Amino acid sequence: MRIPMKVDYGVRALVELAMHYGEGQVHTSEIASKQGIPESYLVQLMTTLNRCGFVQSRRGPQGGHMLAMDPSTVNLHMIMTTLDGNNSPLDCITYPTDCIFADSCAQQEIWKSVEEAVQNVLTNITLEHLAQRQEYLSAQNA
Repeated sequence: MRIPMKVDYGVRALVELAMHYGEGQVHTSEIASKQGIPESYLVQLMTTLNRCGFVQSRRGPQGGHMLAMDPSTVNLHMIMTTLDGNNSPLDCITYPTDCIFADSCAQQEIWKSVEEAVQNVLTNITLEHLAQRQEYLSAQNA
């Protein structure tokens, strides 16, 4: 399974915001610097995250971004689905009627099991978990 850059950067940005949850706005430049995300790309990504309801953004010198939801309610599956859409390993899992082998394909069962396992893991990891882990790892490396 390959994680697209958009998802990687999106999760990093949201984890940074989760680490500042309840503290107010965080500037794009701060998120970009701390998470190693090109600022020009992050600006576009934050627009998408704002439009999808993950963040609230405010323009101007006093502006910035903050999470629109409690980090304990946002999981990786939600983020990945929003930013990447269909992340099934094979199209036939999502659209079984498009495959002539759907009724007799041994592979489909395996890939469906893999997809279900991945979705289960992603659903059980929240931004709150990731923010806590990030803070712990940062403290260990300080």
